[in-house]
Amino acid sequence: MDITTLDRYQMEAMRTAANSDNADMRLMVASLGLAGEAGEVADHVKKVMGHGHALDRDYVVEELGDLMWYVANLADLMNVSLSDVATRNIEKLKARYPDGFSAERSINRGAGIEHGV
Repeated sequence: MDITTLDRYQMEAMRTAANSDNADMRLMVASLGLAGEAGEVADHVKKVMGHGHALDRDYVVEELGDLMWYVANLADLMNVSLSDVATRNIEKLKARYPDGFSAERSINRGAGIEHGV
């Protein structure tokens, strides 16, 4: 199957989400799943940087897919599309770094700019 858009991905990902009527449980599972998958990536990088393991790019790509799955679930719970999430993020980054990333702007972020990336 060719998944070419974020919204198509979200629709396909939701086919495999648990159909629970308990929104709080879905929120908890999706949030903890997202944190767990991010932890798997961080643990792999720790082993690469601190223990001398080789970087396994295929493993990282697989884990990135798992992260996307949980992000799609959370977006669904928030009744928002992944394309809307991505668009809002790009708009925030453009406002924060209008001329591209700047370490100085990152260090000296002032009032009116939300915390995050």
